[in-house]
Amino acid sequence: MRLLGISGSLRRRSYNSALLDAAAAECGPEIDFVFWNGLDGIPAYNDDLEVEPRPVTLLKDEIRHADAVMFATPEYNGSVPGPLKNALDWISRPFDDNPLRNKRVAVVGASQGTFGALWAQAELRKILQTIGAVVEEKELAVARAQHAFSADGLLRDPQHRAALRSVLETLQEDTLRRAA
Repeated sequence: MRLLGISGSLRRRSYNSALLDAAAAECGPEIDFVFWNGLDGIPAYNDDLEVEPRPVTLLKDEIRHADAVMFATPEYNGSVPGPLKNALDWISRPFDDNPLRNKRVAVVGASQGTFGALWAQAELRKILQTIGAVVEEKELAVARAQHAFSADGLLRDPQHRAALRSVLETLQEDTLRRAA
């Protein structure tokens, strides 16, 4: 199974990128985890453009080639970061041909606060469902993310690691079931 990881953060040492790295470390050999980090190259959505920008085309191709997608989102002002929402606006057009339509996706998140980006995760799930993705209900909210990762990049809390493995296993099982 090919699993595409997309971080909603532009920061180089982002906790959400670290969360995707932790997810990749939890994957067995049957999951090819691919990390996409081109969010900062996506221009502002503009329906007047006659030609889709190349970074958007590349992201759509990555999503099409993935069996499932895992989004890791921070929370900015109680919602999804603007660059991630902007990328999803591009991806969703045209609606009938968008690569997330009927694609299996999971949403996780990390933040320095006490709620682990729960509001942003809820907003992102709503956006993804509206786009037509099949959204995994299991969630992982990593609060106080500045303390959540060990030096080797793994989640310190065994419950967080178990929850992350559960999300990955469910994505894999559901994706294989849908393919059969």
